[in-house]
This record gives sequence, C-alpha cells and structure tokens, in this order.
Amino acid sequence: MRFLPLLILSLLISPFGAKAEKITARLMKASDAEIEALLSRFPAADANADGKLTREEAIAFAESAMGGAGKRGGRSDGKGLSPTEENVAYGPHERNVLDFWKAEGEGPRPLVIFIHGGGFTGGDKSKWRGAEELPRLLANGVSCAAINYRFRKDAPIQEILRDAARAVQFLRSKSGAWELDKARFAGMGGSAGAGTSLWLATRDDLADAESEDPILRESMRLQAAVLVATQATYDLTRWESFLGPSDPSWWTSPNEAAEFYHFTVAADLEKPEARSILEECDMLTWISKEDAPVFVNNLGPDGPSQNRNHYLHHPEHARQIELACEAAGVECLLAGAGKPDAVAFLLGVLKGGGAE
Repeated sequence: MRFLPLLILSLLISPFGAKAEKITARLMKASDAEIEALLSRFPAADANADGKLTREEAIAFAESAMGGAGKRGGRSDGKGLSPTEENVAYGPHERNVLDFWKAEGEGPRPLVIFIHGGGFTGGDKSKWRGAEELPRLLANGVSCAAINYRFRKDAPIQEILRDAARAVQFLRSKSGAWELDKARFAGMGGSAGAGTSLWLATRDDLADAESEDPILRESMRLQAAVLVATQATYDLTRWESFLGPSDPSWWTSPNEAAEFYHFTVAADLEKPEARSILEECDMLTWISKEDAPVFVNNLGPDGPSQNRNHYLHHPEHARQIELACEAAGVECLLAGAGKPDAVAFLLGVLKGGGAE
C-alpha cells in the first residue's frame, strides 16, 4: 500500500509532470484501505477533520494541491497558484497591496494571512504562491491572503506594523464581498513576517468605532498565529537580556537598532520619547490571557549565537514567547517531533477543534 502515497506525493511535487486526470483515476481505483493509508501522509486532506479520509476528500485535496481545481483559488501559472484577486490596495503606499485566494465552500470562510519575511528591508508577497501551505489550506475550505508592507527605508518598524494591522482591517471590511468569517482570521509568516504575526495576535485591538475611515473601525486582531524563525519582541533593547551580547560586526552600523525605529544614534533609545515606541513594539509585554493561540517553530541550534542569522532566529526567542504565554494562560505550541505541523495547527484552531 506504500505505492499509492508515494505516487501521489511525486505527482504533487511535479506540477508539470502529471495531469489531474491521472491521479484522479488512480484514486478512483484505490481500495478503501489505500485511501485510509493516505491520511497519515496527508492529514490536511481530511477536510471535515473527522479523522476519516473519504475518496472524495482525497481527490479534492490532490486536485487542489496540483492547481487543478481552479475555483479553489486559481490555476497554477508555473510559479504557484494565481490569486482570485491580485494587487488589491489596502492603503496609500505602493507596497500597501495584497493578494487573495478564495476557498471553495458555502458561507463565510476562515482566512489565513501570509506575511513575508526579509528583515523589513526586502521580500514580497509573491513567495507565498508556491508555498505548500496554500493549496492545503484552500483544499480545506480556508481562504488565504498575502500582504506586502513598507520597508524600513520608507517607514520605521512601529509604522510597518500598522501597515499589517490595516491590511487585516481591510480584509475584514471585505468579509461580505469575499465571504470571510471575521471571527476566524489567522496569520502566518517567517522571520519578520512571524514577528509581525505575533504582534497582530497580541497587541490590544486598534479598532476605532468612531473613525471616519470605515476600515479603521474593524478589528486587527488574529485568532491564531504561526511563527516560523520568529523574533520574540521588537523592543531590541531587550534582546541581550535573554540572548546574551551580540557581536558588533553582525550589525550594519552601531546605530542599526536605533535606525530600526528611525532614530539617529543609539543614545536616542534612552530618550523618554523612545519608551512609548519600544513598548508599542514589544510583543512579550502585549501577551495577555485574551490572546490567540500561537505555533512557534524556531528549530535552530541552542547555545551562544554564532552569527547574525542565528541571533535573529535563536530558539531562545521561542522560549521567551512560551514563557510569556504560560504566564498569561495563552496556548503556545512549539514545533517538534510528534507535534502537528503548522497547517494542522491552523485547521484545528480555525475549524473549531482547538490546537492539537
């Protein structure tokens, strides 16, 4: 029975080498035992999360994962799944744009918002078109979006985070037109996108019911967040307390930390006007009992940081988040052997079963 899972896996990772008809035909001929054997390899195929994989669920998952089910979010263009809506503006800057993939299904759908990494100096939402999480989520009736945001050359971190907040608020404002469930929004990202997702999941709500801008009346809070290679806080003055000292050669200049907030020199971080900005960017302090469950994957080596990348994505960032969540009574799942993966976590939370 190993042949069928291996065949399907090879087809899913070879978008130019197989037709949807071939895999559908194989699944139609498969025995019940072979269909059941697929569940351990492809748990996201269990669309209704009842622990049993039907032939119909297996076929729908396979077709969507290969881009064969266009109405689940667009056909593959060789670079991944094309979005249902592309480059939709959510704010005034040229990088305040997002893509949206609408999942098939009746009624309002949950939404996962992908946020790219790149140190807030690079990266683009287009990377998510080829992400393996996208077809898995769409196949399970979860719509998806991917956002761009301003870079540090154009805005300080405290304003970049507000870009992401406005993107979430904009997406909630489109809940009617795009059939979204406002109460089931999640974020997912790597590095800078992970830290931003954590901020969106923990920061007190920015919704302003009296705002003249209807978008700003919406909530920017998330109901779940997946953090891959995340930072624990964007109050950079706290890092040495749990990571130890960094090597000065790892930074672009002695003032890089200050420039993160668009201050000029390191001494500016000691000024009274800096305190409120550092607090605004401190996700560890924002964590409270009403916050969303988080999934954290910082599976790097322990011990002293060896380079800038290790310092920025050290497992200690994840441990600090875990400790803060534990103190607040917030669910925090650290990735590891025997644990559900990120998509399984999201489906568990968004489909009402809670994180496994």
